[in-house]
Amino acid sequence: MNHSEIVGFLWGVADLIRDTFKRGKYQDVILPLTVLRRLDCVLAPTKEKVLRRQADLSGRGLKDLDAQLRKVSGFAFYNTSRYDFEKLLADAPGLANNLRNYIAGFSQNMREVLEKFDFDNTISKLDESGLLFQVLERFKNVDLHPGKIDNPTMGTIFEELIRKFNEALNENPGEHFTPRDVVHLMVDLMLAGDETEIRVKKAIRTVYDPCCGSGGMLMITKEHITVGLRKNGDLLRPAINPSAEIHLFGQEVNPETWAVSKSDLFMKDPTGRDADNIAFGSVLSNDRHSSKAFDYLIANPPYGKDWKGDEEAITAEHERGTAGRFGPALPRISDGQLLFLLHMLAHSKDPKEGGSRIAIIMNGSPLFTGDAGSGESEIRRFILENDLIEALIALPEQLFYNTGIATYVWIVTNRKARARKGKVQLIDATSFWTQMRKSLGNKRREITIERAQDILKILTDLKDGDTRPVTKDGKQEAVIVSRVFPTTHFGFRKITVERPLRLNFQASPDRIARLEEEKGFQGLAASRKKGAAGAKEQAEGRALQEAIRTLLRKLPDTVIKERDEFERILDGATKKAGLKFPAPARKAILSALSERDETAAICRDKDGNPEPDPELRDTESVPLSESVETFFEREVKPHVVDAWIDTGRRDPKDGQVGLVGYEINFNRYFYRYTPPRPLEAIEVDIRVIETDILRMLAEVTGGPVVDK
Repeated sequence: MNHSEIVGFLWGVADLIRDTFKRGKYQDVILPLTVLRRLDCVLAPTKEKVLRRQADLSGRGLKDLDAQLRKVSGFAFYNTSRYDFEKLLADAPGLANNLRNYIAGFSQNMREVLEKFDFDNTISKLDESGLLFQVLERFKNVDLHPGKIDNPTMGTIFEELIRKFNEALNENPGEHFTPRDVVHLMVDLMLAGDETEIRVKKAIRTVYDPCCGSGGMLMITKEHITVGLRKNGDLLRPAINPSAEIHLFGQEVNPETWAVSKSDLFMKDPTGRDADNIAFGSVLSNDRHSSKAFDYLIANPPYGKDWKGDEEAITAEHERGTAGRFGPALPRISDGQLLFLLHMLAHSKDPKEGGSRIAIIMNGSPLFTGDAGSGESEIRRFILENDLIEALIALPEQLFYNTGIATYVWIVTNRKARARKGKVQLIDATSFWTQMRKSLGNKRREITIERAQDILKILTDLKDGDTRPVTKDGKQEAVIVSRVFPTTHFGFRKITVERPLRLNFQASPDRIARLEEEKGFQGLAASRKKGAAGAKEQAEGRALQEAIRTLLRKLPDTVIKERDEFERILDGATKKAGLKFPAPARKAILSALSERDETAAICRDKDGNPEPDPELRDTESVPLSESVETFFEREVKPHVVDAWIDTGRRDPKDGQVGLVGYEINFNRYFYRYTPPRPLEAIEVDIRVIETDILRMLAEVTGGPVVDK
C-alpha cells in the first residue's frame, strides 16, 4: 500500500468506533495506536535480542541496563515487555492489561512520549465497549516496518492523519501541518546561497522550528541537505552534502503532535539526539532552548491566534528591553505571528559566528496591519532598519488544507550578501501554481518542483522588474514578478496637519435651546451633597440656570464672526446682570451658541496662536526619502493655505516631527490594470441570457418562444 492507502486503511478504524467515540475523539484511538504499531514494527527485528540481553544482565545483578539495551535495539529506545501486537491478540481476555504492560515495557524516554496521548483512558473505553480486540487487530494487519514504509513516507502518514483529525474537530489544521510542496519551497529559499558552505567536509549545522508540530519542516530540511529531494521514491535532486551533520531542535505546545514528532525522530535517528532536542510547552512563555542560537530557523506559526494565555510572561519579557526576545514591541493581542518572528531573531547566531537564515510563512496581516507607532509597525521598523529582510514571496492562494487565504514567505537573515545590503526583494509567485487533480480540503493548487525552482531562480537573480509569462483568459503576457527596493522605501512619517478653528456666534432661540444638552450647564443644578444642603445647592443652581437663559435671550440676535468680540459682549452683559458662573458653564455657553463657519475669523489662544479645529484635523504619510516640509508645501499647502504641521507630535525614537511607520503593501507593487469589458460585449451577453430565460419559461408554460 502507498501512503494514501495506508491513511485510508487506518482512518477506517473510525467505522468501528463511531458509536463509542465522537468524531472529534477519533484521534484518541487512531494516533497513539499508529505510533505504537510503528514502534512495534521498528523494534521487531531486535525484540528477542533485547529480551535475552535484559535477562542476561539482570541475572548478573546489574540494574542500570539502559545503555546496553539501547545498543542491542539499535535505537535510543527499546521495549522489555514480552508482548508485541501478535502476542497481545493471542490472549484476548487479558488484552487490556497486557496492552498496558506492553506500553510500560518501553524505555523511560519513550514512555514520556506515549504518556502525552493519555491512552490509558482510551484503552479502558475500548475494552468496556468490546472494541479493543477489533481495533488492535486492524492495526496489526498493516505493516509499518521501515523496510516497507520508509521514514519520509511515515512522516507524511502522520501528517495526513493529523490533518484529518483537525478537520474532524473543525480546528485550524494550518497550526499543525504545512503542505509538503510549501515546505520544500521554504527550505530551498532558506538554504539559497549556502550550498558551498554546507558542502565543506565535516559540516555541522543546526536547524530550529519553534512551533514544530509533527516535525515535518525539520525533517525535510535535514533531508534536503543529506538525502536530496525525493518524490514517490525517485531522487529528483541530489543531496547537498550526504556527510553533513545536521542537528534538529524544536518545541511544540500540542501534546499529541509533540508526541508524534518526538517518536518519529526517535525512529529516524538511532542516536536519539534529535528527538531529545524536541521540547514540550509554549515557546512564547516558556522558551526551552533559551540559551541556544541556530544556523537555520524555519516555522509556520498559527495565523490570527491570540496570545492571551502567554500575556503575562510576554509582557514581562518585553519590559526587559533588549535583554528579552520581545524588546522592539508587542503586536496586538489577537495575533501573535510577529512574536514568533521576534523569537526566531533572538535565536539567530551573531554574524561574527556565521549568522543565521530564517524562513517563516505568515498571512498578510504582519505586512501591513497597524498604523505608525503601533506594535506591528514598530516590529517591522526594527527588522527593516536593521536590514534583516532579504525577500518576501507572495504564494498562490488555495495552497493550504484549511484556508484559501494569501500567504507570504519571509526570508530573514543577519548575514546578507553584499549585493543585497540595504535592499528588500519582493517576489510575486501568486501565479506559480498547478491545479491538483483532486482537491484536499481547501487545497486545490500545488507548487510543482519546476515552479519552485523558478521562484528560487528569481530570488538568486535579484533583478528589479524581472518578468515571467503568465496566461490569463487564454492570452499569454509577460508580467513583472520581482521588485527590489531600498529598506527605507517602506517607511513613512505620519504627520498631523491642523487647520484653524473658525466659529460664528449667535444668541438665537435654537442655539440657546442647545444649551440644555451641554453637561457644563446641566451640572449647575447638580450637587454631591445630601439632604437639605444638597437640595439648597440644586435650587441655587436651577436659579442660576434660569438667570443665564434670561441673560442670553437679551443678547443681540445677530451673527458675530469673531469669538473675542462675542466674549466681550457676553462678559459685559454678565457683569451688568451681576452674575457669576463657573468656567464649565461659560464653556457650555460658547459651545451651544457657536457654529463652524469658514468665513469667520480664526479663533486664537491667549498667546495669539491659531487654535486647531479637531474636526478638520488630518494626517499625511510622508515617505522617509522626502523631507516633511517639502512634502507639505507640495501636497498640502496648495489646497489648504491656512493649514500647518503640528510640530509637537514627534517620533519617540528619533525626536523628529511625525511618527515613523513601516508597512509593505504587496499588491501595490504588482498591481496590473485590467480594463473593463466593452459595453457592447456586455449587452450581447445580457441578450443571450434573456433569450435563454424566455426559452426556459416557454418550455415550462408551453407557450411560444419570444425572441428578444
